[in-house]
Amino acid sequence: MLAFLATSVVAFVLYLLLTLPSGSIGVWSAEELITGAVLSVIAGWVARRVVFPRTRKGTLADLRMLNPLRFLLFLAYLIGPFLFAMAKANIDVAYRVVTGKLRPGIVKLQTGLTTDLGRTLLANSITLTPGTLTVDVAEEDGDLFVHWINVKDPEPDAKQVCGSFPAWARRITQ
Repeated sequence: MLAFLATSVVAFVLYLLLTLPSGSIGVWSAEELITGAVLSVIAGWVARRVVFPRTRKGTLADLRMLNPLRFLLFLAYLIGPFLFAMAKANIDVAYRVVTGKLRPGIVKLQTGLTTDLGRTLLANSITLTPGTLTVDVAEEDGDLFVHWINVKDPEPDAKQVCGSFPAWARRITQ
């Protein structure tokens, strides 16, 4: 229950931050508050097991994602390295499209991440960055298969494909 409530509250706060300047009751309309609450409850129910995994006995494995420092690290990651990498990737993709210098392919990344949340954060970061798309995750070791627009090496290390994303995902979730 704690995992569900914590995930729902965080989802609701993020929803409120994203819809900040659009309402009439204070800063939000009544419809936005109701919609946000409903969507946050749904998101909390769906994501509770990813954010707060359980042990085989049914107890919460850990509550590390309730630590406010991890949330601040996540915000620092979004505002700093992720935003910079995204801008750089946009320029690179535009250059490759204009010049036609494309070498697309699927590469396997060994991430070393041990948590599902860390792998999810990394996979989503890669997918949101132009020129890369996470295609699959290996069940046994958590390696990612990524479609990359500019394959230089058939077996690259993670730094070549996604820069510091794995280090940040590890820092935030493990």
